[in-house]
Amino acid sequence: MMLRVSRRNFIAGGAAFLSLSTMGAGAGTAFAADTRLRLLWWGSQARADRTNKVSQLFQTKNAGTTVNGEFLGWTDYWPRLATQVAGRNAPDIIQMDYRYIVEYAQRGALAPLESYMPAKLQIDDFDKTQIDGGSVNGHFYGVSLGANAATTVLNVSAFEQAGVPLPTQATTWEEFARMGAEITKAGKRKGMYGIADGSVVEPLLENWLRQRGKALYTAEGKIAFDHNDASEWFEMWSKFRQAGACVPPDVQALDKNDIETNTVSLARSAAAFAHSNQFVGYQAINKDKLGLTNHPRIAADSKGGHYRKPSMFFSVSAQSKAIDQAVAYINFFIKDPEAALVLGVERGIPESAATREVIASKLDAQGKVALDYVTGLGDLAGALPPPPPAGAGEAELALRNVAEQVGFGQLSAADGGKLLAEEISRIVSRG
Repeated sequence: MMLRVSRRNFIAGGAAFLSLSTMGAGAGTAFAADTRLRLLWWGSQARADRTNKVSQLFQTKNAGTTVNGEFLGWTDYWPRLATQVAGRNAPDIIQMDYRYIVEYAQRGALAPLESYMPAKLQIDDFDKTQIDGGSVNGHFYGVSLGANAATTVLNVSAFEQAGVPLPTQATTWEEFARMGAEITKAGKRKGMYGIADGSVVEPLLENWLRQRGKALYTAEGKIAFDHNDASEWFEMWSKFRQAGACVPPDVQALDKNDIETNTVSLARSAAAFAHSNQFVGYQAINKDKLGLTNHPRIAADSKGGHYRKPSMFFSVSAQSKAIDQAVAYINFFIKDPEAALVLGVERGIPESAATREVIASKLDAQGKVALDYVTGLGDLAGALPPPPPAGAGEAELALRNVAEQVGFGQLSAADGGKLLAEEISRIVSRG
């Protein structure tokens, strides 16, 4: 069976990037009156509310500069951004992800920012690892907006109602699946299953691979696992579906990879998979009490597969005619004390030590949950992997595509594993 990943759903303008001429940071203009900045990001309404408040603060303190913001869900965001970049209508400030930054930087879509450091872009108190995470081929393209880690979101109320104890840092996948099956069987909430079908979730697969001493990609940008690993992954989830531990494929298909359609938010599962910075958004739209825990271990003595990563970056478009102002906005976003109190940890734990100090005693309950989770991973957290290669975003869609085919019985676990390895190898080999 041939896999057909829709380019429209990925980075449809990728080929058009090749025609872009690289524009350096020198393209920025001097500050002038009536400057308009366009800002594009993905995220929930809670993120939008906080972002818009910070933009209002920036405008108040920078007369003559207007910031126009727009946000979309994750799935819709990347096609929109690709189309705008290809059409030479890119926003000035782009929310960028770790798995896409190499591709956008190498194709000349982002402005290098190192010439603004440290006078105008004050990131001297950032962890060096996070600065390296925003760098590509010796140039700096992405300012980390916070640190986060992959996590399992728990509907604490649903666990308690079903009489199932919450998982701990020591919980294995086998034990977690048993918990999920117990919640499903308890039937305390109509239509609710134990856990989401995580076979489609790339960070979860990466965590599972790292526990096995492997990875998604090598430092050279090649696939770092084989078809046997992928087949075992799909087989594990096939068993979970058969046991009633996780949602069936038609329910999982409702999840559009955003907070609002996650199976926890839809009240279709008591546990699902996300990132720690999203907890604020999850709790904002869920009436039940939620909690966070690490991903299960593959065995009781397994090393952890987690790592502390940049939750997202702010990058500046190489097409921008207001790079100086865009940099000023980003610096305000990460360093201004008033902005810090508005943002909290919704985009992750602030990278700036000074900013962390500002918010530490002011966090609400949701913010403290996220902070405690990231800082409390202990031996579960390992080294940050190298930036994913060009094509990693398309590879993520390939995983979702193949996993859904396995889930619906269109492919066996073995055939799905073989197809996934072949597809990802083909995608990243294009460079």
